[in-house]
Amino acid sequence: MTVSAFRAALLFVSAMTVPALAFPAAAQEEETILVIAQRENQSGVEQAGSAGVLGDKPAEDLPFNLRSYNSALILNQQPQTLGQVLENDPTIRTTTGFGIAGELFVIRGFALAGDDIGYDGLYGIMPRQLVAPELYDSVQVLNGSSAFLNGAAPGGTGIGGSVNLMPKRATDRDITRATMGYTSSQHIGASFDVGRRFGANGEWGVRVNGAVRGGDVSVDDEFRSAHVLGGAIDYNSGPLRLALDLAYQEVEVSHFRPKLRIDNLPIPAVPDADTNFGQPWQYTKLRDVFGQFRAEYDVAEDVMVYAAFGARDGSEEGVYSTPTLTEATTGDLTVSSSFIPRTDNNEAATAGLRARFETGDISNEINIGGSMNWQVNRNAYEFYTASAGTNNLYDPVELPRSTTVSFVGGDLDNPFPISRTRLKSAFVSDTLGFWDDRVLLTAGVRLQEITTRSYAANSVPAENITAGDQTDSYSEDAWTPVVGLVVKPVEGLSLYANRIEALVPGAVAPVSGTDGEGNTVPISNAGEILPPFVSEQYEVGGKLALGPVDLALALFQIDRETAILRVDPSDAAMLEFGPYGIQRNRGIEFTVAGELAEGLRLIAGGSVIDAKLRNTENGVNEGNQAVGVPEYMLNANLEWDVPFVPALTLTGRVVHTGEQAANITNTLFLDDWTRFDVGARYVAVVGESALTLRFNVDNVTDESYWASAFDSFRPDLQLGSPRTFKASATLEF
Repeated sequence: MTVSAFRAALLFVSAMTVPALAFPAAAQEEETILVIAQRENQSGVEQAGSAGVLGDKPAEDLPFNLRSYNSALILNQQPQTLGQVLENDPTIRTTTGFGIAGELFVIRGFALAGDDIGYDGLYGIMPRQLVAPELYDSVQVLNGSSAFLNGAAPGGTGIGGSVNLMPKRATDRDITRATMGYTSSQHIGASFDVGRRFGANGEWGVRVNGAVRGGDVSVDDEFRSAHVLGGAIDYNSGPLRLALDLAYQEVEVSHFRPKLRIDNLPIPAVPDADTNFGQPWQYTKLRDVFGQFRAEYDVAEDVMVYAAFGARDGSEEGVYSTPTLTEATTGDLTVSSSFIPRTDNNEAATAGLRARFETGDISNEINIGGSMNWQVNRNAYEFYTASAGTNNLYDPVELPRSTTVSFVGGDLDNPFPISRTRLKSAFVSDTLGFWDDRVLLTAGVRLQEITTRSYAANSVPAENITAGDQTDSYSEDAWTPVVGLVVKPVEGLSLYANRIEALVPGAVAPVSGTDGEGNTVPISNAGEILPPFVSEQYEVGGKLALGPVDLALALFQIDRETAILRVDPSDAAMLEFGPYGIQRNRGIEFTVAGELAEGLRLIAGGSVIDAKLRNTENGVNEGNQAVGVPEYMLNANLEWDVPFVPALTLTGRVVHTGEQAANITNTLFLDDWTRFDVGARYVAVVGESALTLRFNVDNVTDESYWASAFDSFRPDLQLGSPRTFKASATLEF
């Protein structure tokens, strides 16, 4: 951050405090405003959320690990992406997909892609690469597999956990909020949020919020912009509840810093944290219109029927680069590139019945229903050879973008469908409660069917294939059961265990692969779509509420089917692609959140993961660590309301990540790393309104580190974010 930019940030914060001096309020009224504002500004974690088909539940009643980060935390930390919100979670780390700016989340050592982020429980509705967090009231995290709870993840991820975003809706309190913000080095934005309830009994609610921001961020010459608008209308009267949520998001990122491909070279020394070894001609433009309609009706006091339908129309366009290290010592790079346009049209629906009744001394909560998900991916691509010249990791230069095409697919001007996917399911469960619900036993099953069709990207006259022709399809079904037990022996203590599965669409067999001697060998089942992959999870844990402090401990094991290559049993000269491998992740998670003392709040925890490869071809790499899975992770986020300055809150956060394997042979490892963040916020009174000033510094020491090697067939490294200054002012009218 330049000195002039830092001075500008200080002037911005100072100028916003002037109204507080110019318009003093009566002492008692001012104190009331400050108390309310301080309370509503508290960043926090609620031990409750949506458990899919089981409905909204307190965490103590669930045999799963669930928590929700509130809207105050989102506002206070001034994040620009969903990943920056999830930096608070000690069980999650964020990286990006290879070559793109889109975020990828690692939960329990497995990927969660943007395609599989939930929108009020519906899959396929959220923007798939980047999510602007301003539109959401809470970010809910469910650790562990969830095929029964949420259905199969259409994007093929979510094996280790899921994230669900709840849209903002009107509350019992009127909301009129305006915010202005600044992020180093030159990123400026503004947002608004208005919510009201109407009607004789407040049965109608309207909430409208939006944001616009743009400019360079702390990575050298990286530009980001976002335009978002969300609206919600809801009706809540008597037995009927209705809600309509609509949203628009447009995000652009240019000259972004991609991952670094290192192939089999040693891991290079880390460059300065703000170094941008991307190219100025890189960009991605994302536009999404999405929303849902939801209805609930109480047929009787303890019997409810519900239904929801959601849809998304999305488009992407981007020029992406692949920097590949050629010399580890000097940092020399080659740069290849691609142009990829894409559009998506997705719909999702769910409906069901939830009923609670007593049979003698045993309570029952029955859930019956089904879900549907339709996805159409229209895609095209054009890949180019390496640009002329050499870039450098430590002294980046601009290279001309190559125009020599290496291969192309689809119609770049009007992408046609490359794949169509339909997922449908039916589910049933019963939660039995014994001894006044001090023991809860949940058993259920979901029958899921995945139908996929793939289409030719190019014409192949020799095989009488025309571009757009269907080339393969499958329709497979699977039963995904769940068994969960909760025991509450004393007030505030909840012990639990579960056995649950994950289910994702199968991978597509590539054309060729590499044998044990490094030779390229054809694959006998090239183009085949494999059956859905099933993963099994076993978990035990406990949750303890000590007054305002909540603690949770979980031990888990997840066995995930993985697709690998093996020698074709019927033809030794060829390879066969199939779900023959296993990745077994075992781990321990601990989280703590709440108010340790009056005015002192903590969000913290840690996890240890042992991620190993099993059933590998010919035993090669058997027992090796999975790529990009840290051995352990620790987080601590502290807020302190300074008692001798009642309107001031100081914040601090530490994020520590352990060593992780950077290649499948385990000859390369990334060092552990630690990042420190600090901040402060101050509440003043302007007339009869609260003005909240915030100032945060992420990575205060400007630490340089390789943050992640996840999501790689070969080593791809993600550089950690540099020191970033953030300032904002929020006025509550």
